[in-house]
Amino acid sequence: MVIASGLALTACSSGDSTADRMKQAANGFADALTRDDVAAAAGSTTDAKQATDSLGGLYDALGKQVKYQVNNVQKTDAGGTFTLAADWKLGKDGHNEWTYSTTGTLDDTGDGWKVHWNPATVAPGLDIGPLSYGPVDPAPAARVLDSTGGEFMSQQIVTLVNLAPGADTAAVAGLLHAAAPDVTAASLTSELAGAQGKPITAVTLRPADIAPIQDALAALPNVTLAPQTRLLTTDKSLSSPVWSGLSDLWQQDADAAAGWAVRARGTDGSTRRVGGQDAKAVTDIHTTLDPALQHAAEAALVPIPQAAAIVALQPSTGNVLAIAQNGPADDQGPLALTGLYPPGSTFKTVTVSAALQSGAVTPDTVLACPGTENIEGRQIPNDNNFDLGQVPLHTAFAKSCNTTMGRLAVNLAPDALTTAAMQLGLGVDYTTPALTTVTGKVPDADTAALRVEEGIGQGQVTASPFGMAMVAAALAHGSPPNPALVQGRPGVPGKVPPALPPTIADQVKTMMRETITGGTATQLADIPGLLGKTGTAEFIDDKHAHGWFVGISGDLAFAVFINDAGSSTPAVDAAGRMLRAH
Repeated sequence: MVIASGLALTACSSGDSTADRMKQAANGFADALTRDDVAAAAGSTTDAKQATDSLGGLYDALGKQVKYQVNNVQKTDAGGTFTLAADWKLGKDGHNEWTYSTTGTLDDTGDGWKVHWNPATVAPGLDIGPLSYGPVDPAPAARVLDSTGGEFMSQQIVTLVNLAPGADTAAVAGLLHAAAPDVTAASLTSELAGAQGKPITAVTLRPADIAPIQDALAALPNVTLAPQTRLLTTDKSLSSPVWSGLSDLWQQDADAAAGWAVRARGTDGSTRRVGGQDAKAVTDIHTTLDPALQHAAEAALVPIPQAAAIVALQPSTGNVLAIAQNGPADDQGPLALTGLYPPGSTFKTVTVSAALQSGAVTPDTVLACPGTENIEGRQIPNDNNFDLGQVPLHTAFAKSCNTTMGRLAVNLAPDALTTAAMQLGLGVDYTTPALTTVTGKVPDADTAALRVEEGIGQGQVTASPFGMAMVAAALAHGSPPNPALVQGRPGVPGKVPPALPPTIADQVKTMMRETITGGTATQLADIPGLLGKTGTAEFIDDKHAHGWFVGISGDLAFAVFINDAGSSTPAVDAAGRMLRAH
């Protein structure tokens, strides 16, 4: 006969009361499992102790998002059977679903009907041993490639050298000296003291570095070695703030393609997959990076003791070719991409663009370039108070006359510099895959005094090295190109920059060429066709100055920034080292 909830009994003579008791036993077991009530579930079986031991770690391993349901019960000569359907939601967000159906048996124990204990009734594989849940990573893992298709980053096994209190720091430092000379006994002792009794990671080593010393390290008391997989540059000498963004994108792709598995661990330590989903294939990430230029940019910054950065773009495409920082810059974060500083005289590219668009001047307009001048209450000096007298605008630009630019800026509209900056990509932020950037800020100058300051790249004007590289790229291209670090995935501007009149870029570029041939960057005159603009930006009560240089060389636009350099000369020299090496 057929009873409620679709439960079927094959032996009619047993009576409805038997069917109800069997149903109650099976459903009570399923309900307890759904509530993750181990005690109640175990108590409804024929072997509470064994059931408790098996169920104890189940929910810790798989979580508690599960629903068990009894689909049918049947009376048999030996007792009874039932079907148990399970639906697990696995993982932090429960997006992986494991569903299965098992068959259990019921025994009339004389103390009521109970579920005959069999771990496999609860979950496939539980009779083998404890279950575990985890991701299945795509294999092979994706690589990060450079613009030539060469391998730039790949998944590698690294080893964490962990120290617990009581470790012989002198012995550890001695073994690590060749691979990590900056790790000393004193530094390890200091780190352990600061950890307040907790272990520390002394260093993370690649396979080639750990291999010669692995056995000796492992033999030291209170030293443990922990292998991990990480995405690393193939060339360990390279360092750039873009690695973190590429690592994040790589991880996102890997997570999206990952499968999952429930595994049972046997008493011999072996595991067997009892449920899950295979990982999907992943594709390599093709970046826009030029490895030769990246090497040249990083090498150009090595001699500089202050924090320094170089950003290089391809104007025709917006492709990021190289982003380099030295060690002191790395200590401060990704300043090449998001660090904001007064751009100094490199901002004169924006000032002359605004002045030319106003119609008040042309490149040949003769203007005064006194050594110093009080403009709207602000005493503006030229570098070392040089005085050119009356000169054409293009000469004042090439020689970097602050007094000329300050006087030009006074007569501009309050929003003229803001608009001109946006036309060159400065003050426009981009959402770019694998790349987090801030270009800069150029607020409207509502007072003449503020326009004087902004006209020479001081006051409230700030720019990142990336932002000034965008200015150079926009001048080379005629408009700001959308930046891209991953091929075919350009950034999207937060707002569309206003159009730059077509003749303006050519006029500014002609002045930038004169900066190299007869202006403030003649030490780079041997580099064919180079265009540029130097910049010195004062800060801290005008007692310190950042050094800048922006340049265009063919289909390459770049910015060099050196924190507290004192002048633009170190930035110009760094640009020369990069360009000559590349």
